[in-house]
Amino acid sequence: MISIIVAIAENLAIGFENSLLYHISADMKRFKALTTGHTVLMGRKTFQSLPKGALPNRRNIVLTRSTDVSFPGAETFPSIEEALQHCSSDEKVYIIGGAAVYTQALPLADELEITLVHDTPLQADAYFPAFWEQGFTLVNKEDFPADDKTPAYSFLTFVK
Repeated sequence: MISIIVAIAENLAIGFENSLLYHISADMKRFKALTTGHTVLMGRKTFQSLPKGALPNRRNIVLTRSTDVSFPGAETFPSIEEALQHCSSDEKVYIIGGAAVYTQALPLADELEITLVHDTPLQADAYFPAFWEQGFTLVNKEDFPADDKTPAYSFLTFVK
């Protein structure tokens, strides 16, 4: 099973200068709860943006075409297809970014776990691909109001 997990703004923005746009505590907790014990697959820049390196209690896979670089605590593969060939059929793989990896993974995904932030950032340079015509159906939605620290947001689960 391939699941894409992402936090997006209303304009599909996901990042700026290799950083997340929003730091919503409940989103981070959800990410950890969903991905722990599973495989996380990401691009090189996403791995390098992780504050403590490889995510604990998860199999970390990094996509990179460079053969002379290593990422402590992670396996590397040159393509998403090759990485997935090294995953077992009963392994749940979470695609965690960045934008190019999301674009490559979207046609392969069985599920989308989206945190939709009801906001449009002033600056963004990375975007999630348009997904509404990819055959996904919304199966769960939880809405959360804005507070002092965060804009309103929704947890959305789509399946193919």
